[in-house]
Amino acid sequence: MNLSDTFKHKGLRQQMVDHLRQHGINDEGVLRAMNEVPRHWFLDSALDSHAYDDRALKIGCEQTISHPSTVAIQSQLLALQPGMKVLEIGTGSGYQTAILCRMGAKVFTVERQKGLFDKTRRLLSDLRYNARCFLGDGYRGLAEVNYGPYDRIIVTCGAPEVPEALMAQLKVGGIMVIPLGNGEQEMLRITKHGDDRSLWQVEKFGTYSFVPMLNGKAMK
Repeated sequence: MNLSDTFKHKGLRQQMVDHLRQHGINDEGVLRAMNEVPRHWFLDSALDSHAYDDRALKIGCEQTISHPSTVAIQSQLLALQPGMKVLEIGTGSGYQTAILCRMGAKVFTVERQKGLFDKTRRLLSDLRYNARCFLGDGYRGLAEVNYGPYDRIIVTCGAPEVPEALMAQLKVGGIMVIPLGNGEQEMLRITKHGDDRSLWQVEKFGTYSFVPMLNGKAMK
């Protein structure tokens, strides 16, 4: 892990942002945050030369850091405003968490892999990203602690179905962004206009490939 931020890193980061802009990312808050958060800080130093490529990279525990373009589109679909409460399912490396924090969100993030949880919570604290980190089952969200309901929920792993427990923790009028499906997933934005499923507005934004979301399996 390399916590320096050289002119080279900054130049590569600007090229990454230019690439995102050319490929349809137009939320200036997202672009600004991605230009300000060094992605290489969230990767092993051996991957430093690839940190700003638009590709997923391994982060241990059979998990990956998402493509920058995936982080950007999920962040853009959230339509965030500063001060919103965001529940993130799948902390992973902490990069998406840091982007949300940089955009002014109050982030509550859940990770089920203890090795990643310990490493990432420490890193986010050292970098002064003020996210609340929890070890737990993403399917359940944070139902057992009284931080909700949330303005936004972002799921960073592929879910075979929309978890009812998460939708219950989303405010009426709130938005969930979730990749849905087995194998390849379709990126969905679900706007909750009421508690009944018939009042959920579902929009589709293309296919992606995420590591699977695990339901009810023991954390490790």
